Amino acid sequence: MQNETLSLGGMTCAACAGRIEKTVRKIQGVSAASVNLASEKLFVEYADAQTLTSIKDAVVKIGYQVLDKPHGSAVTIPIGGMTCAACSARVEKALNKLEGIETATVNLATEKATVLYNPQVIRISAIKEAIEKAGYKALDFSKNGAVDEDKLRKEKEIRVLWTKFIVAASFGLPLLYIAMVPMIKVFTLPFPKALAPMNFPLLYALAELLLVIPIIIAGNRFYTVGFKNLLHRSPNMDSLIAIGTTAAVLYSLYNVWQIAGGNFKAVDALYFETAGVIIALILLGKSLEAVSKGRTSEAIKKLMGLAPKTAIIIENGAEKEIPIDEVIPGDSIVVKPGTKIPVDGVVTEGHTAIDESMLTGESMPVDKKAGDKVYAATINSNGVIRFRAEKIGSDTALAQIIKLVEDAQGSKAPIAQMADIVSGYFVPIVCLIALVAGVVWFAAASAGLVALPPGKPALEFALTIFISVLVIACPCALGLATPTAIMVATGKGAENGILIKGGEALETTHKIRTIVFDKTGTITEGKPKVTDVIVLKGKKGEVAATSLPNPSLQPPAASFATPSAGDTPATPPPLSPKDYLFCLAASAEKGSEHPLGQAIVQGAEEQGLELFRVSHFEALTGRGIEAEINGIKALVGNRKLMDERGIDLAELEADSDRLAGEGKTPMYAALDGKIAGIVAVADVVKPSSKAAIETLHKMGIEVAMITGDNKKTAAAIAKQVGIDRVLSEVLPQDKSAEVKKLQEAGTEPLRREKRTLFSQATKRPRRFVAMVGDGINDAPALVQADIGIAIGSGTDVAMESADIVLMRSDLSDVPTAINLSKRTIRTIKQNLFWAFGYNVLGIPIAAGLLYLFGGPLLNPIFAAAAMSMSSVSVLTNALRLKRFKAVRETSRPETLETA
Repeated sequence: MQNETLSLGGMTCAACAGRIEKTVRKIQGVSAASVNLASEKLFVEYADAQTLTSIKDAVVKIGYQVLDKPHGSAVTIPIGGMTCAACSARVEKALNKLEGIETATVNLATEKATVLYNPQVIRISAIKEAIEKAGYKALDFSKNGAVDEDKLRKEKEIRVLWTKFIVAASFGLPLLYIAMVPMIKVFTLPFPKALAPMNFPLLYALAELLLVIPIIIAGNRFYTVGFKNLLHRSPNMDSLIAIGTTAAVLYSLYNVWQIAGGNFKAVDALYFETAGVIIALILLGKSLEAVSKGRTSEAIKKLMGLAPKTAIIIENGAEKEIPIDEVIPGDSIVVKPGTKIPVDGVVTEGHTAIDESMLTGESMPVDKKAGDKVYAATINSNGVIRFRAEKIGSDTALAQIIKLVEDAQGSKAPIAQMADIVSGYFVPIVCLIALVAGVVWFAAASAGLVALPPGKPALEFALTIFISVLVIACPCALGLATPTAIMVATGKGAENGILIKGGEALETTHKIRTIVFDKTGTITEGKPKVTDVIVLKGKKGEVAATSLPNPSLQPPAASFATPSAGDTPATPPPLSPKDYLFCLAASAEKGSEHPLGQAIVQGAEEQGLELFRVSHFEALTGRGIEAEINGIKALVGNRKLMDERGIDLAELEADSDRLAGEGKTPMYAALDGKIAGIVAVADVVKPSSKAAIETLHKMGIEVAMITGDNKKTAAAIAKQVGIDRVLSEVLPQDKSAEVKKLQEAGTEPLRREKRTLFSQATKRPRRFVAMVGDGINDAPALVQADIGIAIGSGTDVAMESADIVLMRSDLSDVPTAINLSKRTIRTIKQNLFWAFGYNVLGIPIAAGLLYLFGGPLLNPIFAAAAMSMSSVSVLTNALRLKRFKAVRETSRPETLETA
């Protein structure tokens, strides 16, 4: 299956989104489809290219647009100076001669060249050069224009909406004035005598008609889209507006005809101002909505705007500044103080400190030297460095983060399902309610069962109710309630170095009751160091003769350079038993990738010990390693490994307990089947670990630690940071099983005395468990957990398996992620409450419920104003999440959400 994100055009409400989803899901080969109304994107999972074509065709067929994305190796260059077909043919010929150009076409009408090229063979600067040599001007452009294109499209949409609103308001205000002033009897307002309805009714009616026409033209989209969807039997919000205002205009036109025929009383039955003001108010609401929707994706726009536009490369020994789009992997790039890193790469020369806060949220600059990785859009603080470009364009860390956040913003949380279901049936039900209410009131009024307002015939009364019901209904608020909150929250998370991979993860996180932390690299720094080397001693305290095979031996000659003929062989310095054991253990661990094994190797190398040549090596997962060194069979690992091989540890029990009590991990070394000593390794606890765990406790969350270490070492670390539960001596493959056990353990009430007989008899609910880790061996547990949280400094496998990625190695981001989830879900619930509540209350009022009990009748104009403001209020409420503060930014207890 393949994934694709398509930008859509033409959607106006949740009904549109629901219709597209329903249509796409019916296509054979589509396994998933989700439409985000706020970002106007369709996220699909499909089988092949043919299916994708079918998806695009289906979306267009039902009346919406699919906005194409520019191809990675295609570029459109504006050209100046062309005057005729001969000019365009000349440029085209010049471009097609270049090596690396696949196709080049020049359009005289648009004055642009569209070029498909191979970036490994030719740069855009060379293409521009060819255009210049042909005698024309290559104008500036942005190859990577998807971001700018989307931004320009949104800005244009907002400008068009504001323009339409201004037009509608300019004609709507005088229309409302001349319609309402003659009815106001309390005080006199200036009014043109030539338009007096009692004296010149036809002129008055025609004036209203002339004023409403420009308003209808400004709101023409409501009619073209609304009636089209109505014909396709999938009405949306536009359909409601179109039906309501058309009914008002047609009824008013009928009365104009009546006035022209001599029935001057019909002047009181004109509803032009109702249609005009409704359109103006809804255009105002749509304009405000478009502005607010733009603000929900500000975080993404900020990230997109971080990338620099140019890079300085070394070409033929000289510096050359080129557009960022022309950088290719392997380029040698120079970065000067105060400038941004253009692409991802590895430092080859120089030393500097780089501000990586845009990626990690960490304000302190990070030192960089040769061999260290640098990332696009980070800022070089002081020194000059040269680095080799490795990842460009969509492959950079920044681009990946942007894609991850965009995907998350396009996903749906389970809480949105109810709103989606309601939205699918909403508009047809509203149309039915409006029709039924109008007919019932007309029948009741005609039969004299209800008292009508003075001077209002039964048909006008029923029409007022019909229009009000149609106009007040707001599927937009329902459709925007969830996605806008998710967009703001995921964007806010990205600003704080917390990448949440989807709406489902964002929702589930707030349910977490237990968090399991991996120890090494998560609670601790993950950079263990050797602290003690203990060799087995005899009864009188001397080194036991049997503890090491030939302890007086020097390192094997194989570990030294073979002397040339006639040279005297080098004599290595003598090794003490302790150094000899250390050297053997390090030699055995040389092939291990485990952090503890690497710490032993590094420790030996730092002491200048020459390692032995290993003839056999085998990693024993979760226990240690087995190796053969010059005929000596060496085992280095934990107690479990020694127990498996039947090696007695009694003589080292006291040392082992002491080391474990100090929070150190004892690695036993056995040579030729006999215990020889211990190499102890310690991993320093991260400064943020204790504070983060204290914060989680304040939030009512249980904290557990899982590790392969022995019980005593694990308990010592747990005591330092305040861990509730310790899962020690757990093999990597068993971590996921331990997480599953916690999930199935159920939840216990915080106060047991409040349990009732009923609650005791009820089956305990499932416990929601999060797993925080950074290694490959954590991946199965991250997948098993309800929420997998990967430390950003960890492996790609762990990050791929996780639901949330913390770009910083700071555990304070864990409570921040949970707090963000709680705040987001609370906001979504508020939005849904107000969206549902607004419609539940508004529609009956519009249908005349209050009037039935002696209250007022809702004017359609007020209904339109209320409908427009409902969407804006939902968006405004979602935007409050932009004020969210990370846990590390504040110590105020009221900022924490308790479980």
